[in-house]
Amino acid sequence: MTSVSSEAVSGGSRSGSTVSSGAEEPRPPLAVVPPGERGATRIADRVVAKIAGQAAREALGELPEDAARPHADVVVLARSPLRSSGGTPVGAARVRVHIELDYPTDIGARCGRVRRHVVERVGALVGMEVPEVAVQVERLHPATAHGVAQGRTR
Repeated sequence: MTSVSSEAVSGGSRSGSTVSSGAEEPRPPLAVVPPGERGATRIADRVVAKIAGQAAREALGELPEDAARPHADVVVLARSPLRSSGGTPVGAARVRVHIELDYPTDIGARCGRVRRHVVERVGALVGMEVPEVAVQVERLHPATAHGVAQGRTR
């Protein structure tokens, strides 16, 4: 049952009015859970794959016009016992990136740039460690000069 003082009903001074609703019990304060013990967010494999593919595109820059866009396959590993600076468990992902390059080019240097950039971007955006990035060059596109006949080069 709710009781309201006569002053509150009549529009008098509110300083003396009380409002109660029967048997209210005081609520205990909410417990503060440390960040390391809170729930976890699971990032889907395909989200990590999209981020890795985008990172590969960023690292490669401009590609030949008939080249397929880089894409990635990802295996997200179980959360490791390692902890980030905030105390939360760190996930890990193995990434395989498929790319096409123009040729001639320094294939090793470009693959290394892709590896470094994928590790950096996945770590920054998802908060996962990337212990392994395999870069698979699926096709090389020969650079041809305009007006030069295409064919076998000796």
